[in-house]
Amino acid sequence: MATTVISAFNEFQKDYVNLASADSQRAMSSRDWLVGQIHAFPDKDANFPALYSEKDIFFGSYARKTKKRPLDDIDIMICLHAQGGNYSESSNSIEINVSDSAPSLKRLCYDNTNILNSRRVINKFVSLLTQVPQYEKADIKRNQEAATVKLTSYVWNFDIVPCFFTTEDYLGKTYYLIPDGSGDWKKTDPRKDRDRVQSINKRHNGNILNAIRILKYWNRRPTMPSMGSYLIENMILDYYDSLSASTASEYVDLEIPKLFLHIRDSVYGVVNDPKGIQGNINNLSTEEKSKIWDRANGDYYKATEARRLESEDDHRGSINKWREVFGGEFPKYG
Repeated sequence: MATTVISAFNEFQKDYVNLASADSQRAMSSRDWLVGQIHAFPDKDANFPALYSEKDIFFGSYARKTKKRPLDDIDIMICLHAQGGNYSESSNSIEINVSDSAPSLKRLCYDNTNILNSRRVINKFVSLLTQVPQYEKADIKRNQEAATVKLTSYVWNFDIVPCFFTTEDYLGKTYYLIPDGSGDWKKTDPRKDRDRVQSINKRHNGNILNAIRILKYWNRRPTMPSMGSYLIENMILDYYDSLSASTASEYVDLEIPKLFLHIRDSVYGVVNDPKGIQGNINNLSTEEKSKIWDRANGDYYKATEARRLESEDDHRGSINKWREVFGGEFPKYG
């Protein structure tokens, strides 16, 4: 229950949108303990590949602080040492060619080749994870590009992605190579996503993260097809990155109408991968784009009306209008 729009949004974000601080701290401690266990794998199994631990990186929305509730997955990239290997790139995939001087990697290659099989690499992680005593009741399996650990004691999964770090290419760029889900590898660079969020958020006085999280909540309501979390996050970042004469307000309700308008006007357009790897990440179907356009357009007018009612000191009317936008978890007036 709330008597002002500000208190309603504060309560909504605390109880339904933002991660609880205690959960986030537990998750961080659990994640760091898991990384420590993985770093000990080469000591426990002489056939486990050598690690390049200084290039490990946390990625995903939890690491970028753009994760809304619930905290359902935590992403970790564990870097392996290539030990003199190299990679070759085609239009569809990347192959890693293993040196004969790297027997631990050679064992994970396709049969009778020096080409590293990413599925076998993930399965090697899975086999060692199942030997961690604290994980004896966990559900551990290979899932596309990751080894996934689902613990009975936590609500979140760990997605552990093995990777390699490249040397500089002819443009001076470096990348991470991760499994592509089909046995080969693909490029990524979570450093760019992390740095972009931090830079834009800093320019806007730290007010972007709440805007991203609350729009992700709206995106997951069963009122339209959901966009991927990464897509809507980058739509929002594109909007704030384009602003040169203004900064985001600390009051998130002032930002929401502008973001609805931006999503409505952007959903049919190109949304480029900020890493410069995937090209257009807007893979929504025409039907999905149409339904999202309708929802964003309708909620833009509702949000604008809610702002008008608040300006006239009608907090009851404004809160009720915001409930039409965000649903029954948004606090009632009273």
